[in-house]
Amino acid sequence: MKYTYKTKGTCSNRIELEVEDDKIKSVQFYGGCDANLEAISRLIKGMPVRDIISRLEGIPCGPRPTSCPDQLCQALHEMGY
Repeated sequence: MKYTYKTKGTCSNRIELEVEDDKIKSVQFYGGCDANLEAISRLIKGMPVRDIISRLEGIPCGPRPTSCPDQLCQALHEMGY
């Protein structure tokens, strides 16, 4: 399933992701810290969604209460995970 999520409270403005068989097939962040977000995308490719949520949900970014990894988790929740 392909999904586009408009982020809230982060430097990135959207995330495009694809999940297949409850695993991340691809993730693309738009805006934000390019190298860090590319690294996250590569590291989570093929991982089970539950593992990603358990590791990344709730991570803040400096004084912000959310982050790009946390917003990815919010997108996954909107997808039904």
